[in-house]
Amino acid sequence: MWTAYNLTTLALVVALFALYLLWSQIRSHRLRSRLKELQTEETRVFDFLHGIGAAFSEGVRSSELHRLIVESAMRIVNADHGALYIADKAGSSLTPSHLSEGCPAFFEVPAELLAQTKGSPSLLQGLLGIQPVLPGSRGPLADCWRANEVRIIPEFDTGKNTSCPAILGPLVYRNKILGVLALAGHGNRPFEDKHLAVFRIISEQSAFALYNEAIYLAAGQKKLLDRDLEIARDIQRVLFPDADPVFAGYDISGLSLAAGHLSGDYFDFIPLGSDRLAVVIADVSGKGVPASLIMAMCRGVLRREALDATMPGDVLRRVNSLLYPDIKEDMFISMAYAILDGPDGKFSLARAGHDAPLLYRAASRKVETLNPKGMALGIDSGEVFNRVCADLGLVLEPGDCILLYTDGATEALNADGAEYGVDRLAHALEAGAAQGAAAVLRNVAEDVRVFTGRESKQDDFTLIAISKK
Repeated sequence: MWTAYNLTTLALVVALFALYLLWSQIRSHRLRSRLKELQTEETRVFDFLHGIGAAFSEGVRSSELHRLIVESAMRIVNADHGALYIADKAGSSLTPSHLSEGCPAFFEVPAELLAQTKGSPSLLQGLLGIQPVLPGSRGPLADCWRANEVRIIPEFDTGKNTSCPAILGPLVYRNKILGVLALAGHGNRPFEDKHLAVFRIISEQSAFALYNEAIYLAAGQKKLLDRDLEIARDIQRVLFPDADPVFAGYDISGLSLAAGHLSGDYFDFIPLGSDRLAVVIADVSGKGVPASLIMAMCRGVLRREALDATMPGDVLRRVNSLLYPDIKEDMFISMAYAILDGPDGKFSLARAGHDAPLLYRAASRKVETLNPKGMALGIDSGEVFNRVCADLGLVLEPGDCILLYTDGATEALNADGAEYGVDRLAHALEAGAAQGAAAVLRNVAEDVRVFTGRESKQDDFTLIAISKK
């Protein structure tokens, strides 16, 4: 028979079992809810990663990529506002790249900016979109940037008489801060550790995306620059002689090789009537685009003035007076200008600070230097230049050969750091002089290449050989 004690015990067991079932159901429901929540977060993260990948595959613009990062981060952690700030190359400032609508300022807004926008929230929002964060700036964004760490702020002052939770973190790739991502607002709930874990994943992938964007943009800019330089090189080629000149009594050949895409060297052959020919070689200080532009300007001035002067020195004086006002203080042009007067060997030369040409005399089989006085173009307005510029005249005999060159040849270095020098250049001239102008250039170019032991050129390299038949 069941006693009152047994019935009481049974009732208690039944009640405990019912409580256990209820607890199990609640726990199961919570586990299912948490699992569903985790699956939702996982889906959102994968959607974010997929969106970033798709953005690159479709060649999306930077502004769209930055918008995608902010909006995806807001969606994944259920934030109300978001902002992305990008660091400049030097890492000295942060520039806003995308702010969600109505996004609060994550830094202390300057008082003058607040005064300018008082009563106009839309104007303030617009100015926040262009206001950089500098090293001296104050507020959560600047603090996060300087500390290089993720920060959760339970009560973030929005500046609108309200507060909300906020989470901010640096976007770091290869130990370099590429920007800062900031999110604010999460309903009435604070950000928790689970949100922090997801935020770190978003930050890491966003930093990787920004790094790849920078590489992609740099590659694109380099491609465009290379294309522009190729076009500039093609244009510059038009400024050089397209063939060696045919001039009675002489064998003449010219060669110019650029160290890069563009050359600061210049050479030219200018007909001065039926029986006179001007030969010019020049070297603009520096390399690349600036030197090539000065060279082009010099060519135009020289070709115009060459037709109105009978002596090389007069041409250099006129060219200097015209170029001097337009040449920067740290730039100059060295030039050697010669005139061949008829087939009988009359040769006149003037130098503007250029390397002294070499003359091989067939009769003595020796090389001598031709060094009339002169200073570089563009250094002096004319008071000194005109006084020191002098002409040198001589007569070339059959077999004689003159070599004009730029310092890219004589200053070429070998593996030990030694220069090729004028003496080696003179020996190369001696070795090829009897075979004509083109042979001299081939011999010198090959000798320089063998001496340096490399194919690449350290400097612009220009040669002109004039051989008397």
